[in-house]
Amino acid sequence: MSTSPEPDSTDSDRDTSARPLHGMRVVEFGHVAAGPFAGMLLADLGADVVKVEPPNGDQMRAWPPIGSDEDGERFSYNFTSLNRNKRSVVADLKDPDQNAMVRRLLMSADAVVQNYRPGVLDRLGLGYESISAEHRGIVFCSISGYGLTSPYRDRGAYDVVIQGMSGLMSVTGSDGGPPVKAGVPVADFITGLYAAMTVSALLADPLSGRRSRHVDVPMLDCLLATSALQVSEFWGTGRTPAALGSAHPRNAPYQAFQAQDRYFTLAAGNDRLWHAVCAAIERSDLLDDPRFVTQAGRVEHQLDLAHLLEKTFETRPADHWVRVLSDHGVPCGPINTFEEVLADPHVVETGLLTTITAPVIGEVPDLAFPARISGDEPRASRRPPVLGEHTEEVVAEWVR
Repeated sequence: MSTSPEPDSTDSDRDTSARPLHGMRVVEFGHVAAGPFAGMLLADLGADVVKVEPPNGDQMRAWPPIGSDEDGERFSYNFTSLNRNKRSVVADLKDPDQNAMVRRLLMSADAVVQNYRPGVLDRLGLGYESISAEHRGIVFCSISGYGLTSPYRDRGAYDVVIQGMSGLMSVTGSDGGPPVKAGVPVADFITGLYAAMTVSALLADPLSGRRSRHVDVPMLDCLLATSALQVSEFWGTGRTPAALGSAHPRNAPYQAFQAQDRYFTLAAGNDRLWHAVCAAIERSDLLDDPRFVTQAGRVEHQLDLAHLLEKTFETRPADHWVRVLSDHGVPCGPINTFEEVLADPHVVETGLLTTITAPVIGEVPDLAFPARISGDEPRASRRPPVLGEHTEEVVAEWVR
């Protein structure tokens, strides 16, 4: 068992009584992204989340960038970003005594979130059937690539595999170009959101205290569920949606445009906004072009429209067009790098950007829980844990 080389620097901020999940105990068997993200969301909402890790820890503890100190201790920035507000218990689940200790923790828990492959916890005697047979009423959430009843149940899954299988990559990138995945692991994080939302709802259900529930959360299903517009387009027309770059199948102009110095985006989703675009760029002639009179016409001829608009946009910098279009009420914005968006006044003013003190690496920037609850300042009540540092503490509190 590892112990913390320093006290938790946010001990004084641990009052989570105003948060909706205060008093709920959650055990997380999570590694890498989807499970740990779901666990962190529950912890941000006030649950006491205990992360049970193998002796070598969550894989993400080894993911760079890694910070180190003069003693050679190391800690991952990636791990920090998904594991605030949790406590860490280390256990070798193949060891009978340690397995029994974890089982006792589960009997004191209100919920479990796990993203091991299907069957792993069952073989260890810690799966839903075994625990629910003794537990008064536990919410047991199992995240996996394909779910517990799928013909692909036993296949491994990573974010890029799910993005490809879900259809997402078929509509991402340019028509005729190579497959392109989203630049962030959307399958992992959307699945984590569905998991946390469902667990939260069941914890609030008055029936949950009297019967156990098993929540099956497949990554493939979750990502496909967020493609409702593309799926309904296929069902309604029989045509398979295609990749359109940054363009839209039903709105135009609605895409990225090249300005004098770089790209920016604008979204004119109705006739009023189209008229505002023409006024902002002083191109009233486009209003009289029969190809562009209706929204359907603008979509049908959007390549021609984009070419004509870019002739104007290329005469001025992107910041000029964002300012002018915004003044005319047209939704638009720059295409930021992460460096640029993190410096944006919006991030500062809304309170999204905060700091957290992590082991070894010290104070680092962090992103706060983005949904604001009145009367509860978003903050990290616990720094991300050193591997196993809370084992004795949690056992003492949870096991009676």
